[in-house]
Amino acid sequence: MAEKILVIGAGIGGLCTALMLAPSGREVILLERDGPVETGNPDELFLSWKRTGVGHLRQSHAFLARLRNIMKAEHPALLDQLAELGVRELTFENMLTEHQLAAYKPEPADEELIILTSRRTTLEMAMRRYAESLENVTIRSGFLVRRLITSKGADGVFDVTGVEGEENGAPVRLTADAVVDASGKSGFTIEQLIDEGASIKEESESSGILYFTRHYRLRDGQDEPDRRSNPPATGDLGYLKFGVFPGDGGNFSITIAIPEVEMEMRKSILNPDIFHQITLMLPGLYPWTNETRSESTSKVFGMGDLQSRWRDMVTDGRPAVRGYFALGDTLIRTNPLYGRGCSFAAVSAQRLRETLDETADPAARAVAYYNRILEELRPFYLTQRRQDRSAIKRAKQALTPGYRKSLRSRILESFIDDGVRIAVRSDIRLLREAMRGFHMLEHPDKWLGKPRNLAKVLYYWSRGKKSNAAAYPPNPGPERTQMMQALKLDYQADIDRMAEPEAAAA
Repeated sequence: MAEKILVIGAGIGGLCTALMLAPSGREVILLERDGPVETGNPDELFLSWKRTGVGHLRQSHAFLARLRNIMKAEHPALLDQLAELGVRELTFENMLTEHQLAAYKPEPADEELIILTSRRTTLEMAMRRYAESLENVTIRSGFLVRRLITSKGADGVFDVTGVEGEENGAPVRLTADAVVDASGKSGFTIEQLIDEGASIKEESESSGILYFTRHYRLRDGQDEPDRRSNPPATGDLGYLKFGVFPGDGGNFSITIAIPEVEMEMRKSILNPDIFHQITLMLPGLYPWTNETRSESTSKVFGMGDLQSRWRDMVTDGRPAVRGYFALGDTLIRTNPLYGRGCSFAAVSAQRLRETLDETADPAARAVAYYNRILEELRPFYLTQRRQDRSAIKRAKQALTPGYRKSLRSRILESFIDDGVRIAVRSDIRLLREAMRGFHMLEHPDKWLGKPRNLAKVLYYWSRGKKSNAAAYPPNPGPERTQMMQALKLDYQADIDRMAEPEAAAA
């Protein structure tokens, strides 16, 4: 008899689980607290779909190449359906500067570096409808999971055998061979296990930012701005980061991320007029959001509580739980600005299938799955956490009166800004190598650890700014004080706040 798998949540994590497990012949039941997809019109869906369990539904989304490659290998028909709905593919060629493009010669490996981008509602609708078409997958909408069915073994390890909940207001109890928790950021069943005494270790800290998104639509007769004749549509000014996410049906979104310490801008940017004014002051965004090119189609959506988190389900080779597998944001969270959450979920689902196929022993499954996740995803979590810590430190320093960078800090900053970034904007091979790490196709630090690549970066760094002048991108935008004054915000308040003894001590 085929195994029965209950999946909590039919978001991206739950749908990836269904896509990975369906070919194995197992019975897969997704339990989704929110209602079904009620329209096939992407524009109507964007406005009307209520997803209580997905607070970031209308934030910008992109699927890194790793996730697209998994789709292409496992479910190529899904890629076709996404394309029919207008989901965009951004190729490696789209990433090249005008100078690089002149010397570009496509290579087969470039096909592995394609990004999918669209409104999240469109992506999820296509994935859900495709999953529902698979004969051994069922999505039960309106099912609110209340708790896991658990028992504690004689060895102190907890066993999960099902869930209890409500379906359309009626109490329901379901049992299964395994429960997959893809409930995401708002999920609580893993907290139940922790409260009951399961030895699940957790590490968590702030990503140091908040981010804000607004959606726009191209006006009739308008095309997207040319990516090479205009300033880059992504950038980092220190006090804010920004990016454009092309979407389906002539839609696109702008996301602006702000350090937590920038209190004055944080308080103001939810005002649509302030948000839009910021976009018009950034050379890379103005070509997209000026009134001739596009019009806004949404309010400003904010997202906070952006915690980096890692949960250990196995300690010293001993599992905390049997019959229960967490994935996606339930298990691991990183700074969403870099778009790895969906790929983390897809990779985890793929590794889960490998684990379930490998052994039927519940304890062995728990350990094997954990080891696969540890090897595959831990390096990306640690790299991102290191980058976030550095960004938090720089944001605080920028607001600290009288702060002067140490010689070591200046050298490291120059190595990144005048070495690494200039090298990948100059050398196509280096860009390919760097993108493989960014897109989770290999260890994130591997490319720079190769002697040949490091030597090339050092070469560009040693050339100096004058020789590398053509590779530097245009100024991404105004200095902080100029921006704050233009927005009529108190540009001194955050500096004064950092000067207070409590802030200085922190």
